[in-house]
Order: sequence, then structure tokens, then C-alpha cells
Amino acid sequence: MPVTAKLSRRFYQAFGDETTNELVDWFNQVDVQYKAEMRELADAYYGRFRAELKAEISGLRTEMIKWMFVFWVGQTVALGGLAIALVQAARP
Repeated sequence: MPVTAKLSRRFYQAFGDETTNELVDWFNQVDVQYKAEMRELADAYYGRFRAELKAEISGLRTEMIKWMFVFWVGQTVALGGLAIALVQAARP
């Protein structure tokens, strides 16, 4: 929604209603055009940001899976060692 430009009554008296209304209409058209260009630019930046974020998340996901695997292997080894120690301690 364009913001309607308002000019003082003195401006209307100096340049006339027709000329002043044309100027106000031009201001409003420029405003609409700049808002549309700004929207396109923001959408383009958002698209690039989203693409970069997707690649970064993919990399983080790979790192997380790697560390989860390391943790699981460590836990398995620790539990296996504990089970062996308990079995040996239970033997007479």
C-alpha cells in the first residue's frame, strides 16, 4: 500500500492543483517501484542465505553423525569391558 504524499496548501497555491497532484502521483509511483525493487532484492538475499544455511547444516549433520558414532563405539567398548570384568569377578 503506497504512502500518500501530502504537500502544504501553500505548495498547491504556488504551482496549481494539477501540477501538484501530478507530482504527488509521481512520488507515489516511485514509492511503489522502490518497494517492489526492495522486495525483489530481499527475496534474492533470503534465497542465497537459505542456500548457504542448507549447506552449513548439511556439514554440521555430517560432523554430528561422526561424533555420535565415536560416542557409541566408546560406550560399547566401555560396557563390554565392564561385562568382562563382572564375569571374571563372579568366577570362583
